[in-house]
Amino acid sequence: MAEHEAIPPRLRAIVDEFKASDRNEKLELMLEYADRLPPLPEHLRAHAGMEQVHECASPVFLHTEQHGDGLVFYFDVPAEAPTTRGYAALLAEGLHGATPREVLALPGDFFLEMGLQQVLSPQRLNGISAILAYMKRQALRFVPAPAP
Repeated sequence: MAEHEAIPPRLRAIVDEFKASDRNEKLELMLEYADRLPPLPEHLRAHAGMEQVHECASPVFLHTEQHGDGLVFYFDVPAEAPTTRGYAALLAEGLHGATPREVLALPGDFFLEMGLQQVLSPQRLNGISAILAYMKRQALRFVPAPAP
């Protein structure tokens, strides 16, 4: 599977939107996504069952649930970290309903295609890489066991 094909369609549309944007537009898009991050459902508000992404400079919490065949990712990222919050929001939106295998197949550096290295510091890039790594680790728990 080519790297382009490894990005699920919903996320592909987001990647393409960023790819077509200049540096300032990329930052504006990140802020728009930050504003769109939905609030946590009641059962996650105390971070019960959520995993903290310790590699991020900002406190980032993640929880994954399976709904049908697809996954739903929930994030809690403070508004004071808008680029990290925006990245979490675009991942949650772009991978909403993706199967565990689709999440696992996503290239760890797909964000480079979006041009995020033009607008984020190396430290932030390490943090967003860690967010995806945590998502993949959580997705792995939902991969069906092979039939005996």
